[in-house]
Amino acid sequence: MFIDTHLHIIDRSALPYPWLSGVPDLDHDFLYETYATEAQRCGITAALHMEVDVDPAAMQAETDHVASIAKKDGSLIAGAIVSCRPEDEGFAAYLERQKADPFVKGFRRVLHVVPDDVSEGALFRENIRRISGSGLTFDLCTLPHQASRVTTLADLAPDVHFVLDHCGVPDIRSDAFQPWRAGISEIARRPNVVCKVSGVVAYADAKTWTAETLQPYLEHVIASFGWDRVVWGSDWPVCTLGGGLSTWVAATHAMLSGSSEAERSKLLFANAQRLWSL
Repeated sequence: MFIDTHLHIIDRSALPYPWLSGVPDLDHDFLYETYATEAQRCGITAALHMEVDVDPAAMQAETDHVASIAKKDGSLIAGAIVSCRPEDEGFAAYLERQKADPFVKGFRRVLHVVPDDVSEGALFRENIRRISGSGLTFDLCTLPHQASRVTTLADLAPDVHFVLDHCGVPDIRSDAFQPWRAGISEIARRPNVVCKVSGVVAYADAKTWTAETLQPYLEHVIASFGWDRVVWGSDWPVCTLGGGLSTWVAATHAMLSGSSEAERSKLLFANAQRLWSL
């Protein structure tokens, strides 16, 4: 049993994705139906949709589009982590609207695509604190050199549950274990941060990686965060850059072969059920 906490749907006929033009391998439609067929074969029983950095004017439209898919009979989609702009004046009103929607489980603002000073702004930080008490999480997608940005935000809002995407985006392809390792250890000292084991196949050499290549990264995340503060995600369709969904699921099983059933269940579904009340 898997809960996929990081599914992207790309439907260019429904929504604008300005960044896709710069990533030819992903500049295609990746529709729910394609994902669901493979996901069900892999044992995925539920999924959270992760925002895909649509044009800011279409943020609510993306949520509405995904919600319409979730309403279909048998849909795996159980909720959404939606896009947001905490640096904007309109965030407070946006937050109130999202709080009223039970389909919305949290927010994400990708920070490695904007200057570092965006997350250092007074308004950004004030708005992150506004999330306290809402029950909504905040996903952080950052690069290893931005670990201090993660710890600053986590310390700023200790009542907000932050989720570190993709194991902190290690540069596995270049075997750059440091400074990623040190950053993960420091981030994990914050009890309000959960680490998402997702996406790492896209950061490895697509032609040569094996489960053994990824194992040290998973082991360090588990050693740092413990089994109670890790969740699993596919990062589909980005994972297709490193082998695809079925390959990532198989690698996950291989890397967890030495763990107990209780430990595996925490990573694969139980922690996500608890964190997002699924």
